[in-house]
Amino acid sequence: MPQPDVTVIVVSYNTRALTLACLRTLHETTETPFHAIVVDNASRDGSAEAIATAFPKVELIALEGNIGFAAANNLAAERAQGGWLLLLNPDTECHAGAVDRLLAFSQAHPDAGITGGRTVFPDGSLNIASCWQRNTLWSTFCRASGLAAAFPRSDLLNPEAMGGWQRDSEREVDIVVGCFLMIRRSLWDRLGGFDRRYFMYGEEADLCLRARALGYRPRITPEAQIMHMIGAAADARVGKYVQSARARATLMADHWPAWQVPLGRALLWLWVGGRAAGFAFLSRIDARQRARAALWSEMWSRRSEWLGGYG
Repeated sequence: MPQPDVTVIVVSYNTRALTLACLRTLHETTETPFHAIVVDNASRDGSAEAIATAFPKVELIALEGNIGFAAANNLAAERAQGGWLLLLNPDTECHAGAVDRLLAFSQAHPDAGITGGRTVFPDGSLNIASCWQRNTLWSTFCRASGLAAAFPRSDLLNPEAMGGWQRDSEREVDIVVGCFLMIRRSLWDRLGGFDRRYFMYGEEADLCLRARALGYRPRITPEAQIMHMIGAAADARVGKYVQSARARATLMADHWPAWQVPLGRALLWLWVGGRAAGFAFLSRIDARQRARAALWSEMWSRRSEWLGGYG
């Protein structure tokens, strides 16, 4: 067997069918020699057994407890072969040549350090969540005030999503999302991998911002495309929102000027509190809003969990 150029890391958690489809399309669409590692975070759905049976050549690390996305990727990276790492979510499916093209793009742009591609939903429509701009005091205000939701195609008022950009051109970005993220192994080691404090969400933002601080400029190419269902590997919706808000608070503390951090946390408080109050009012008029009202009410009740970040 040729020496692999890339180690592909997949972290699974109760995504048996999705992970099998991910691995199948990875093997069917990739010509580049690669080494695949799956870290199973103590799934209860028979994922580890199914992966071992269907893909005996894939290196499987079956854990007895859920150590989180960041720590699981760090664990797998310690066993990586070749000069490149590719982080791939279990709820993705590779399109033709996606890995090959992303590797070629990465090799052609060493100044990027971290690269990613274009993601679509199962129906082929654009999934913008392959990359973002960093959260700032302004972007957090736009989110809390509802401006980002009201003007989703505006670069000014929805800066984190980069407005109306369809991810159909090469572009420098602040953050490449960990669903399809390629990084040179030497840079990963230099950065120390993911910060383990980020149990889930925010870890790739922190990684990319630390790479930018070293002078790298992450980039996206539309030539490498995958399908990403987004959220299929997450727990209950409220838990996802709590972890996401907690990650935001941590990114503020880690990457913002100190004087801005209290303002950012106040805007997070306003964002959740405003929606909790708004949907509580709407649910009295429209019964269809009761589920949203319950979600934001629980988010508000759990504010002590996320306002302080991961610590």
